[in-house]
Amino acid sequence: MIIIIRDELLNPPTWFSSFRDLTLICSLRLQTDILIESSDIDLYYHWLKARGGMDFVDDFVRPGSEDGLRLDTEYQFDPSIVTDRIVPENTHLLFQRIQNAVGF
Repeated sequence: MIIIIRDELLNPPTWFSSFRDLTLICSLRLQTDILIESSDIDLYYHWLKARGGMDFVDDFVRPGSEDGLRLDTEYQFDPSIVTDRIVPENTHLLFQRIQNAVGF
């Protein structure tokens, strides 16, 4: 299964540690590939790489170029989970919603 995270969800108010936690548990527990969807791949690649955020990110893709479960700030593609941030308060809920969506 592929999980595609919209680049906007890497920016504040998202907590970087919560983003890493979510990608870690999805990669290890659900055996998913994590892709970051962005129009500005270089900017987000260098930003994540400098902070150690690439450990569980498999690749970057252009918007709409891959199929998979999306984490996005608004509903654009099916299937999608819509959220405005990834923070300690919602990381477990997001994981549960991802787990249910992938049928694990």
